[in-house]
Amino acid sequence: MGVIKDHPELAVFLCLGAGYLVGKLRVGPITLGGICGTLIVSLLLGAWTEVQVDADVKTIFFAIFIFALGYMAGPQFIANLNRKSLRFFTLCGIELVTVVGIAYGLAKAFDLDVGTASGILAGAATESAVVGTATEAIGKLDGLTAAQISTYQGHVATAYTVCYLFGLVTIVIYTSQLMPMILRIDLRESSRALWERMRGGSGGLESDEREALPGMVGRTFLVTIADGATVSQLEHRNGSRVTVEAVKRGSKVLTPPPPDFELTLSDLVLMVGRRANIIEAGRLIGPETPAVPGLDTPLATAQVSLTDPSVSGKTLDGLRKEHAELRDSGVYVTEVQRGDQVLPATPETEVHRGDVLTLVGARSGLGRLVQKIGSVVRNDATDFVYLGAGIVVGSLLGQIVVKFGGVPLSLGTGGGCLVSGLLFGWFRSRSQTFGAFPPQAASTLKDMGLAVFIACTGLVSGPQAGPLLKEYGALLPFAGIVMVLVPATLSLLVGRRLLGIEPPLLIGAIAGQQCSTPAITSVTQVAQSSVPMLGYTITYALSNFLLPLTGPLLVGILGA
Repeated sequence: MGVIKDHPELAVFLCLGAGYLVGKLRVGPITLGGICGTLIVSLLLGAWTEVQVDADVKTIFFAIFIFALGYMAGPQFIANLNRKSLRFFTLCGIELVTVVGIAYGLAKAFDLDVGTASGILAGAATESAVVGTATEAIGKLDGLTAAQISTYQGHVATAYTVCYLFGLVTIVIYTSQLMPMILRIDLRESSRALWERMRGGSGGLESDEREALPGMVGRTFLVTIADGATVSQLEHRNGSRVTVEAVKRGSKVLTPPPPDFELTLSDLVLMVGRRANIIEAGRLIGPETPAVPGLDTPLATAQVSLTDPSVSGKTLDGLRKEHAELRDSGVYVTEVQRGDQVLPATPETEVHRGDVLTLVGARSGLGRLVQKIGSVVRNDATDFVYLGAGIVVGSLLGQIVVKFGGVPLSLGTGGGCLVSGLLFGWFRSRSQTFGAFPPQAASTLKDMGLAVFIACTGLVSGPQAGPLLKEYGALLPFAGIVMVLVPATLSLLVGRRLLGIEPPLLIGAIAGQQCSTPAITSVTQVAQSSVPMLGYTITYALSNFLLPLTGPLLVGILGA
């Protein structure tokens, strides 16, 4: 163990590897996750070896994590600041007020120190970022010795670990198993019914099903009836609901043919559109033929970031009505990606600026649509100039101290980088022409930054874990369970009876207000549908930004 104590970098990466291995252990629908596993391993290793890690390492990696978190959530958070999302904002408000109130009440009732109370808040809310913002805020409290600061910061990590374990189990079981029983619904059937209504009654697919007859098809026809018609006339005869993608005359293939191109007997025509429209068009052209070599044209696919402000807040059905390419030219939205979340592409799905749409269809219509609504997403290398500037701005913002009722409040480096990340991410989403930070890179830096921060925190806090568990052994599990059940139950009642949110969306939203990825994973598995994700993404974005700010708030109140 002397080698590990003398080389803390070995300890940090040992905690990461072993912690993520522990986090893969599964009990039913529940897994601890890599972050909780890393904290458990680092606490044990820290108590055994008493290895010391420079505090600046924690600060640097936490700044990277929290900036990436804000960057990814920024576009959606800003987009949700509207009247349509007010119902879901109410759920996040319930979560924030309740968890801070309960943590404060427990601190006063049981005379808890500021570190233990902050750890309870972070763990019960299953929000790892609160560990960082609260730890940083404790380090800036006046009147504490270096030893007290170290002890309280260690209590944050220990209390978080215990409360997180019980809070995680509670929120997963409560949302996926108990809430459907309380609401007296079959979550699977309810999600399927809602999906059918959102799709206009066209039915839904199970997770292991695929369409036997896909809606969008390409067919080739031999021109007989359409002899003498031009390409544009042929398309207009069918209400512009199909497109002529290619014409073969003898050995010559035109791809695409000009609108005024006149068809003659024995031409072969490739039509693309929805199945029903293609069948109707075939009656006006001539007999259908087998696939013709050289005539087949692959459908184009593009990922497009919405940059046009006029489309924000509209449904996919609204976009289809406004843009002829979606309505008439055989271009279809197959997927909507918002940050790192994938949403079902139903007519009722609301899109926001910065969303990435996967478009599939005729190349001609696809190109015209992209020019109108946004820009093609390219996997550019990370713009480190933009990334570095954002973290610098966030660090400077975190140094500002404001006194509220005599209580000094500061965002700290963590809160400052969270705010700057949100703003920089939102600003980038408006154009997508600068500040590239691909989602895969942002997700990797986010996970890596948090994992290293948690490992460093656990290693330093290990020696204080034992005494704290002996003193508050029964209180911590109780707090973890209560601080999940109370806000979740209040949100369930308010969301259903007062706000009228559909049960699948409400259950997903409650998992989102708790920022619990394991919970929504379990919910979607039970529902065998991604419909609950529509509620989850809204509250997740809001809580992901707001919950980390509760750490400095609670520390400031208790520290006063």
